[in-house]
Amino acid sequence: MTQLAVKYDVFQAIADPTRRHVLQLLAESDQPISLISENFSISRTAVVKHLKVLEQAELVSAQKKGREKIYTLHAEKLKEIEDWLQYFDLFWDNKLAQLQSLLEED
Repeated sequence: MTQLAVKYDVFQAIADPTRRHVLQLLAESDQPISLISENFSISRTAVVKHLKVLEQAELVSAQKKGREKIYTLHAEKLKEIEDWLQYFDLFWDNKLAQLQSLLEED
């Protein structure tokens, strides 16, 4: 029986704080698993599982260099989140404008 690869969406991938931290690390520079793992108190195996979720969401990719895999961030995939959040920016802009109007009336 073959194992089907699970496809994660960007929202599922960033739901976990550990994965968000990994993304922040990779925003600074491409890094090997050994360097990424040093930033966490969890096992290297657990970090690898988080990286697989990020890979399946196409937020990161890995390239084998020697004995290590070097992980690279694909920040353009985060545009999905930005686009979704823009709706709420409009909501908050409207609410803040209403608050400013109320404050100016007093």
